[in-house]
Parts: sequence; C-alpha cells; structure tokens
Amino acid sequence: MTLISILDTTLPLTDPILKFLLILMIILFAPILLNKIKIPHLLGLIIAGAVIGPYGINLMERDSSIILSGTAGLLYIMFLAGLEMNMADFKKNSGKSMVFGMYTFLIPMGLGFISGYYVLNFTWPTSVLLASMFASHTLIAYPLISSLGVAKNKAVNITVGGTMITDTLALLVLAVIVGVTTGEVNTEFWIRLSVSLVLFALIVMLIFPIIARWFFKRFDDKVSQYIFVLVMVYLGAVLAELAGVEAIIGAFLAGLALNRLIPSTSPLMNRIEFVGNAIFIPFFLIGVGMLIDYRVFFKDNETIKVAAVMIVVATFSKFLAAWLTQKTFKFSADERRLIFGLSNAQAAATLAAVLVGYNIILGETSSGEPIRLLSESILNGTILMILFTCTIASFAAQKGAKNIALAEASDITDETEDEELERILIPINNLETTEELVNLGVTIKSKKNTDGLYALKIIDNTTPDSSDKKAKIILNKAAVTAAATDNKLHELLRYDLNIVNGITSVVKENKITDIILGLHVAKGISASFIGHLTEGILTKCNTTTLIYKPAQPFGTIKRHVIIVPEHAEKELGFPFWLIKVWNIARNSGAKLHFYGHKDTLKIIKEVQTKHPIECEFEEFSAWEDFLILSRNFHKDDNLIIILSRKDKPSYHSSMNKIPHYLNRYFETTSYILIFPMQAGVMDKSQMNLKNATFIEPMEMLEDIRKNISNIFKRK
Repeated sequence: MTLISILDTTLPLTDPILKFLLILMIILFAPILLNKIKIPHLLGLIIAGAVIGPYGINLMERDSSIILSGTAGLLYIMFLAGLEMNMADFKKNSGKSMVFGMYTFLIPMGLGFISGYYVLNFTWPTSVLLASMFASHTLIAYPLISSLGVAKNKAVNITVGGTMITDTLALLVLAVIVGVTTGEVNTEFWIRLSVSLVLFALIVMLIFPIIARWFFKRFDDKVSQYIFVLVMVYLGAVLAELAGVEAIIGAFLAGLALNRLIPSTSPLMNRIEFVGNAIFIPFFLIGVGMLIDYRVFFKDNETIKVAAVMIVVATFSKFLAAWLTQKTFKFSADERRLIFGLSNAQAAATLAAVLVGYNIILGETSSGEPIRLLSESILNGTILMILFTCTIASFAAQKGAKNIALAEASDITDETEDEELERILIPINNLETTEELVNLGVTIKSKKNTDGLYALKIIDNTTPDSSDKKAKIILNKAAVTAAATDNKLHELLRYDLNIVNGITSVVKENKITDIILGLHVAKGISASFIGHLTEGILTKCNTTTLIYKPAQPFGTIKRHVIIVPEHAEKELGFPFWLIKVWNIARNSGAKLHFYGHKDTLKIIKEVQTKHPIECEFEEFSAWEDFLILSRNFHKDDNLIIILSRKDKPSYHSSMNKIPHYLNRYFETTSYILIFPMQAGVMDKSQMNLKNATFIEPMEMLEDIRKNISNIFKRK
C-alpha cells in the first residue's frame, strides 16, 4: 500500500514517471498492433494519442511537456528532410521543385478562397487565411518513406523542395493577414520582413556550415557532436521566428546547411535518425493525436459543414497538384502517390495558422461574445481535417513507397548475391586512424551491403603478449565504429612474421575485393612503402586498393579532387574504383572535381548524366607537370590520385614522383591513392565478382560503357 500511495494514479496522470512509461509503451506497442491490420505506424501513433488524450479516455493532458517534445519532433522531421536531401538532385531538380511548389500553393489557395468566400460566406481576410492553411502541409509521412528506402527518389526530392516553397509562402500569407487585421501592413512592414528573411537565410546557409566544419574538426566526442546538431536545429528555428516565419523553415534550412557535413553513412547520421525516430517524432505524432476531439461531430451542423468543406478542398487540391506534377514531369502513378502522401497531411503550419487566427479578436457581438478572425467551427474543423488528411496521406505514401521499393528491388538481378560478394578489408595498426579508416570503408561500400567489412590486425609471432591485448583493443574500436552505422565488421586477428603475406593470405581466404590501407597523419608516404606495396600486395592481390591519409574528418571535406591518368578507362578496374568514388559523393554530399584526358572524362560524364552527382571536369594529361594542380587546391579539399602498375595502359613514369610531391606539398592535406584492379595480375576465374563484362586493355568503347552500366546498376 505504501508503494501504491507514492504514485499518483488519478486521471489525468500527473506523475512524470507514469506519463513517460505510458508514452514509451504506446511508441512500442501501437505500431506493432496496428500494423497487423495494415495501418501505417505513424497513423497508429496519432490514433493512440487521440485515445489517451483529453478528448479520449483522458489518461493524459496535452501539457507543456508534450508540446515541448512534440515541437522537437516536428523540427526533427523538417531537419531530417533537409539533411537527407540529395543536393545534386536538389540542384538539378530545383526548377521542378519550384513548379510543384507553385502547384501545391496556388491551387489550394485558389480553391480555398473560393470555398471560404462563396460557399462558407466568410470575410475575405478569413477566406485568405483559410486558403493558406490548405496550401501548407507537413511532411508527416517522410519518416515512413525514409524507412522504406525511397527517400532519395526524385519525386520525394521534388516534393521536399516544394514543401519549403509552399510552407514559406503560406506562412508569409499568415504574417500579412495578421498585419492587415491589426493595421500594421505598410512600407516599413514589407521592408522589415524582406530584410529579416534575407539575413536569416544568409546566416543559416553561409555561416552555419562554417561553424559546423570548425566544430567537427576540433571535437570528435560523439555526444558533443549530437548536442551540437540539436543546437544548430533550434538556433535555425529561433532565427526563423525572429525573421517572421515559422520555426519549421529554420529547421529545414539547418538540415540543408549541414547536409554536406554529416555523411549519410556516418555514425552521427545514424544517431540523429535513431533518436528522432525512436523518441522525438513519435512524441510529435502522439501530440497531434491529442488534439483530435471526436465530439465535434455532434456539436452542431455548422462545424460539420465547415469540416466537410475543409477536408474535401484540402484533399482534392493537394491531389490535383500531385496529378499535375505527375503529368508535367511524366512520373509514375506510384510517384504521384508519394507526392500526394507527402503533401496532403496538414499539421504544423496549419495548426500555427488556425491558432493565430483564433486568437485574433476583431470585436464583440451584441451579447458580448468575441468575434474571431477564425471561428470556433474553423478551429474544430481544422482538427478533423488534420485527422483525415494524415490518415489519407499515410496510406497513399505507404502504398507508393512499397510499390517503388519492390520495383527497384526487382530491377536488380541477383542483387543480394552480388552485394554479399563485395568484401572490404581494412588492415589496421594504429588506434588513432582506425575510426577514419572504417568510416571510409562504410562510405565507399554499397549501402545494402551491411556484412562486407573486415578489419585485420597482424601480430608478429615474436612480440610479447601485450601486443595481443593492444590488437584486440584496436579491433574492438573498429567493430564499434562500424556498429554505430548499423554495419557488421568481421574482426580478424592473424599471427604472421610478414605483413604482406598476412594480408595476401586473408585476401584469398576471405575473397576480398577491396583493400583500405591507412597512413598516419603525422607521417608521410615513402617511395619504399610504394615499392614494397607494388612488389607485395599489388602483385599478389588483384583488388581495388586504397591508401588513405586522414588529415581531417571525412565529413568536413568540401571537395574531392580526382586526378585520373590517360587510358584509365581501358583498365579492368576502371568501373570498380569509379563506383567507390561515386559512393563517396553520394554518401558525403561533397563535390567531385575530375582532372583527366578528354577521352576519359567523356566516359565519366556519361556516368554522371545517368547517375547525377555534383561534378566538375577539367582536362589534364601532363603528369610531368603534376604540381600545377596544386594551384587549384583549396583548404578542406581531399586529393584522390588514380595510379597504375608499371607496363599497364594508364601507367605514367611521373607516378613514381607522387610520394615526394605528397610529402613536400600536401603535408597537411587528406589524400587517397587508388590502385585499380588490372588485367594480368590474377586470372579472371579467380575474381570474386559476377555479371560483369570485364575490360581487357584497348577494348572497344561500347564494351567499356556497357561494363560501367552493369556495375552501376548492381550497386
């Protein structure tokens, strides 16, 4: 009895432990139970919020703690949308995003004003504000689409970009209408609003990346990095409010600003997604559910009429915008479902507008009742509209995302088998560089290959037992680093008198396809090292071999400068190292700048057309004047040099001077040396890769293109 009396079990619950336990149980069990009857998990959380909320069985009130956590969840959704956006696609499709943004803004605005002014007989300010509520939308379905692996789809990219446009315009309409009703709209109002918006955008997009790059270079503590990201999100939100727009715009722009600094394969990105999807976003969805009052159905006919008009206009106008976007850009029906599912849900900006409008008092009736800009019937109708649009959006997005995910899986023949064949070996010897080497391995590998990383520590048989303990510590750090990105790493401990023999034996035993060798940051690369490497590993193992010196964290790299020798496209390993470089750009968001012969660049440009990333190309073939390129090298660049074995098509005698150049002129620069697989080193029957038409030296160009297409399709 004493224990029970300590807990306050009266309804609604006030004990913080009981409240948090209840919410955690909902987050855990609601999706599981409702998924059995094919209800999307995010809709399940909204329904659960309605059941336990003040208008349901009143287990909990929508108090300040729920509002605080829910606000964090809403900002998280918008931040993730900006953070996960493919910036190359975003720039390429910015015009399409603008078209969709105007469709999804103008159509709801037009239909909304007509329905409000002529059907519901509201005043013009009320009708305009009501229309702006239809024009805005919330990316509630984004976590669902992201979990199904289609967040990089072009339709999703265009919709997210269009969301920023329509929400910004809708919230500006809100600001203007509020100004009109309070008599503040004048020349000073427009100047103040314009200047504040421009300053806000410049601060977030230009200064935030500088601050973040400085922080990530100097602080590698995982907790500190995550807290820093939250600070940036909320700082962006506060700056947005100071500029006169809603906080969600600031969170979205903060995501875009940090996009290139948080690689999609990094442990930090994994933590951001995990915490958001586990805690913050569910809190927001439950909080939205708590707003739903089923009793408004039975209040009066006016509420039912207003709610019906709002639901029909909001849904039809968003569907029409999605349909026009589909027809304009020739998207599939499932891509239209994605667009509609993402853009139909009304929540954040809609709630902001209706609450602002509801709190604006225009006068009083003869009986003393307040005359509000948005009446109580509109407030109740909005809650019902949120419920209906979130439900429809969830089902539409889920169906479209599932169909697209299945179609993409069926397009790739034997994908699972091929992914398993990609095995990346990372010989490690230094605790300081272990994390960066593993991060590079995670970055260059295929995303769906979560079981293809191998860390190797070789111990000399003559060393004392303490070396064995040190080796296990290093291997454990490598495994923990990989696990933080949801990848499994195989720990290999080998006793051998010869490091090269140890590595080559492991390569053969485990059918390794790629090797990553690390250089200490404080040490250079010697000609003897390259010599031993060439005579040892490169002659015995026909793998794509990368030598990496991590002078700064990989996520802080702005640009990768790739030096490609002439005839590189005629080598066996050309498409295999190219896909690794492509993955670097895809997973980090950094720009690639290729220097090479015009024939080689022509092939790479064709790849870039079919698989767009942000690239620049510049002709260069004078390897004897290699140092000329150093003039174009900037701070925070990473140098990638494609080398070759002697007597192979792309070999150049000046490659022997590369170690000297790197030690003298690129001492504080990160760089990666890549030795591709090459014909004649190992018989092709021993190669551990399937379904690839291998390129023999000097083969036809069409065969080269076909091989590249096959490799990129499988990856």
